[in-house]
Amino acid sequence: MAKRSTLFIRIVEGKNLPIKDITGSSDPYCIVKIDNEAIIRTATIWKTLSPFWGEEYTVHLSPYFRTVSFYVLDEDSLSRDDVIGKVSISREVLTAKPQGVDGWMNLTEIDPDEEVQGEIHLQISVLGDGDIPRKLCCQVLEARDLAKKDRNGASDPFVRVRYNGKTHESAVVKKSCYPRWNESFEFELDEGLADSLLSVEVWDWDLVSRNDFLGKVLFNINKLQSAQQEEGWFRLGPDKSKHSEYEGTLGSLRLQLRLRDEVVLPSSHYKPLTELLSQSVGSQLNGNWPDFIMLIDETTTAESRQEVANNLVKLFLGQGLVKEFLDVLFKLELDKTTEPNTLFRSNSLASKSMESFLKVAGMQYLHRLLGPIINRIFEEKKYVELDPSKVELKEAGCAGLHRQQTESDIIQQSSSLLQSYLSELLTSILQSASYCPLLICRALHQLYLRVQKRFPDPEYRKVKFIAVTSFLCLRFISPAIMSPKLFHLREKHADARTSRTLLLLAKAVQTIGNMDTLACCSKEPWMVCLQPAIQQGITQLKDFITILVNCHESEDLELQTRMSLQCGTMEKEGFLLLHRTKDKCIPMTSPFKKYYVTLSKDTLSYSRAQHSKKSSSISLPKIRAVEKVEEKCFGNANVMQIISSEDSGQQETLYLDCKSVNELNHWLSALRKACSHNTNTMSCYHPGIYKADRWSCCHQKEKSDQGCDKTRHGVTLQEWYDPLDPDLEAQLIYQHLRSVQHAMRDKYFKLREQQGVEEADSVRDQKKEDGLSNLFSILQDLHDAHAAVEEEERLKNKNFFLELQT
Repeated sequence: MAKRSTLFIRIVEGKNLPIKDITGSSDPYCIVKIDNEAIIRTATIWKTLSPFWGEEYTVHLSPYFRTVSFYVLDEDSLSRDDVIGKVSISREVLTAKPQGVDGWMNLTEIDPDEEVQGEIHLQISVLGDGDIPRKLCCQVLEARDLAKKDRNGASDPFVRVRYNGKTHESAVVKKSCYPRWNESFEFELDEGLADSLLSVEVWDWDLVSRNDFLGKVLFNINKLQSAQQEEGWFRLGPDKSKHSEYEGTLGSLRLQLRLRDEVVLPSSHYKPLTELLSQSVGSQLNGNWPDFIMLIDETTTAESRQEVANNLVKLFLGQGLVKEFLDVLFKLELDKTTEPNTLFRSNSLASKSMESFLKVAGMQYLHRLLGPIINRIFEEKKYVELDPSKVELKEAGCAGLHRQQTESDIIQQSSSLLQSYLSELLTSILQSASYCPLLICRALHQLYLRVQKRFPDPEYRKVKFIAVTSFLCLRFISPAIMSPKLFHLREKHADARTSRTLLLLAKAVQTIGNMDTLACCSKEPWMVCLQPAIQQGITQLKDFITILVNCHESEDLELQTRMSLQCGTMEKEGFLLLHRTKDKCIPMTSPFKKYYVTLSKDTLSYSRAQHSKKSSSISLPKIRAVEKVEEKCFGNANVMQIISSEDSGQQETLYLDCKSVNELNHWLSALRKACSHNTNTMSCYHPGIYKADRWSCCHQKEKSDQGCDKTRHGVTLQEWYDPLDPDLEAQLIYQHLRSVQHAMRDKYFKLREQQGVEEADSVRDQKKEDGLSNLFSILQDLHDAHAAVEEEERLKNKNFFLELQT
């Protein structure tokens, strides 16, 4: 049984942000933190007070997280970035709204006394008995993950303990966010106080300026007296909130958030449901099974259709039946369609499922297809504009030393550039038939045949091609061209000039996909200059589709192998700065060297060049922890460490220096997921480095010290290359079917009444009804299994609290 939480985040846009630059504008970006751990950085939107990001993320995290915070900053190239404000949302708020949170939220001022983090290890006890005056003893042991308040990337923490008007202070631990004090403080216990509190505060000591607050914990001594002693790690809380004078004047963010908590049962519980759904789309259908997919299609709301489609696609991919599943949807859609021009243009379950299938199965194909042309457009940064009403002469520059370009010059130049881009792209599309995943070819072949059979008349001879391009061009290639960052083709959004070029190229691809040049030119007559290139593109695209839909007939084993889709294979690669250490200390000069790092299914390997022989590798099962490194260690906040064990038992650490917080978290997520089934993982680690005979984080001198901070295996970002998780997909489908169970039953009997049941069909109809009852029985069994797990968890918690009381 696995317990996990998934947070869906969409950072939409901002408005009314304050001016931070002398230009009268700002360059805003967002940092997303889960409990003070930065996991996401959006792109910077330049020179605007109303930025649009439109970035989406899915984060898998511990079910015990407390808050998600969105910090808006203004990027400065010469000085430290300015902090504009933040929005914080607690787990309780997200849990109370299972349908999600969607709306504008005001940015609030960042109060240093509220920006606290970390935990402190304390032992509080009441000493003395009988006639001896009792004493209150507070033993301050250590703290971890404290906020960094000094420019050196650390703090100088000390503890201040207050009780009944008296105060004690601990020693100051210099340059550490993981201090160890091991000091005890005693107070005379005043039993006459009705509501006595012990306050333990942590502060950062500063020589010149005022000390910085790091957090505090309060204890009710009256409750403590009955237990006599309390020990453990306690989360540091903020000081009392202050009313912000800037509230409402810092602008606002539009956010969409949804939290999903899941308890995933062992695989055996989902096997009946998976088998039943597989049988409903398999070759043994023969009309004896109720059409579950049709009932799901009819009862799924528009709001949940995308998620349901994604879950079904992944489930059937894992079962090897995704082509059969999509074929059922194609047939359902075609049966409802009377006008070919509207085929697959709505957001039906068929359209959403095919869209999800292309993203899951074809992302590597898309990267290989579009990568070169997207990179060329980003690197050239040419000014391209065809619409005369939008031409800006000052943007285009001069044609020569003294001659200003005319509007006609710009449009002619833009037309030539776009035709060049389009020609390169179409050539790539034609060549891509040799490496398009075989599974996609088979699905498109089935779609092609279904549409051809449904619209056989000569007047509809283009419809079968348009059906394929409606998915391949309109829902896959064109959106990726317009927003390359959302399809992981680029790390950052395009600037305004590049965005316009990408949009015009995407329009041309959409026109080719629609296979109708006249309609486009009538709506946007300035596109007429591209008409010859578009007409040629339509011919090329038809040739490509003809090759693509016949690829499944190839007997060439090498071609089949090259085009096959390997589901569940995790791969990530790229150049990183790397340093490997065994017993060696970190050298004074920069220890990092550039390597090409590759994460495969079983190993993490690296070499000096991309295609050279791998110089070294780490077996993934030997990895014990994958964690971040303190900024002060290397002067960079984006360094991670991979701790592994060799056969000899010796521990080894590999340090990876990443370019950005996003690259850091992508590598952290990929490695944590790849090592999720490792058994010899560490529960504690050192976020610092061992240098000058001591750990930089907690100042311990023993190198084998177990560690001063908790490992964070649970926080990962969902990526397109993640392996399939059949049990999770089955759990999500179960939840959806459970929610629409009554609607499915009502729809089944309504359709049965509409169609009428003849006597000859009564036996087959009874089998269908039995199949539906079987589905509902399976859903009830899963419901009972979850109820048993919840009851077991409740009893476990009850026993735990009883033990605490005794």
